[in-house]
Amino acid sequence: MQTGTGQVLELILEDGDRYVRISCSPHLIPAPGQYLLANDGSGSPLAIPVFYSDSAPQGFIAAAPATADWSPGLLLHLRGPLGRGFSLPLAARRVGLVALDDAPVRLRGLIRPALKQDAAVVLVSNTTPEDLLDDVEVQPLSSLSDVLEWADYVAFDVARENLQELRERVRNRSRLAARTDAQVLIRTGIPCGGIADCGVCAVTLKSDWKLACKEGPVFHWRELD
Repeated sequence: MQTGTGQVLELILEDGDRYVRISCSPHLIPAPGQYLLANDGSGSPLAIPVFYSDSAPQGFIAAAPATADWSPGLLLHLRGPLGRGFSLPLAARRVGLVALDDAPVRLRGLIRPALKQDAAVVLVSNTTPEDLLDDVEVQPLSSLSDVLEWADYVAFDVARENLQELRERVRNRSRLAARTDAQVLIRTGIPCGGIADCGVCAVTLKSDWKLACKEGPVFHWRELD
C-alpha cells in the first residue's frame, strides 16, 4: 500500500455513466476490482473509494464516485491500492462479465486483459456502455443462464444488499459450481480501508463473515455460495 497525490484531469459522461480520469503515480493505480481511498479536501472525515475502470495516459480512468462533486484540476490525496481484486485465469478463453444491478463500470477493466489473451468476452448488463471494443458481445440479464453455461470464467458486480438475489439467479447452475472459475465484486461502504476493522463492510459468507475492505471487495464464488 502506498500514499501519494493525484489530480482529476477530466470528467467523462458516457450514456449516463460517469467516469473520471485521474493522474497519479503508476504505483498507485489499482488493478481491476481493487480500489483507492481518495480524500478530496472537502472537509469530510471519510475518504471516498475509487475503482479502476480503464487505462489512460498518466494514470487511469475510474468509476466516478456518486457522492463526490469533483471538477478538473482538483487535487486528491490517495491511499492504496487496497483490497483483493479480480484474478483473471491465464487459461480463460470464454469470459463473462455480469453487472447485476448497476452499470458495468467496475468490470470494464477486465476487457482488455481478456482480449489480450485471446478470450471471447460477453458483457451481461441491462446497461450498454458506449465506446465498447467491437470484440465485446453485449447481452441482457435475461441471457444470464446461457452465459453461465458458456463461460469458463465469470466476474460479477453486485451491491451487498442484492447478494441474495445473485445467489438465487445462479442457484443450481452446475457449470458455475463445478467448472467455472467465478468471482464477485461486492459493493459496500469501505470507509476505513482496512485500518480500523470497523465492520461496516462485513460480508456474510457460507458460515462466517469477512471484511470487504481488505479480504475483498472481490470474493470467489465458492466463498459465497
